[in-house]
Amino acid sequence: MKRNIPQDIMELAAPVVEALNYELVDVEFIKEGANWYLRIYIDKPGGISIDDCQAVSEQMSGILDKKDPIEQSYYLEVSSPGLERPLKTERDFVKYKGELVEVKVFQPIDGKKVFEGQLVGLIENKIVISDAGNDIEFDREKVAIVKRAIKF
Repeated sequence: MKRNIPQDIMELAAPVVEALNYELVDVEFIKEGANWYLRIYIDKPGGISIDDCQAVSEQMSGILDKKDPIEQSYYLEVSSPGLERPLKTERDFVKYKGELVEVKVFQPIDGKKVFEGQLVGLIENKIVISDAGNDIEFDREKVAIVKRAIKF
């Protein structure tokens, strides 16, 4: 059975992050070039500082050294998800309801792969946005990514 490293790390990181009063947004384990990176994304109202990242990094380093859940060597990074953070969980869809989002689909719909609109929500496993008053529904499994769209 293949291990799901990001899910395993989410389970280890959640109590640490929550104890520090942050939100655990995501975990990714990816190879870039010759190196592997374990990235833990955290957030809090008002945003994340370097000190916040350091606090989580220090605690997670000790846990990861002790539990040793990853066989190969890697770099640990703790970061903010950024302003245009991807929406993944049901909690994200509730939290950002009414905000401007960008939806990218795997296969074009009427010749388009990218849609933008106000997030209505996640309803019966469909992502719903409103564009100029017209609701557009996307089957969740056909969506590559939903992220906040920040206009300056």
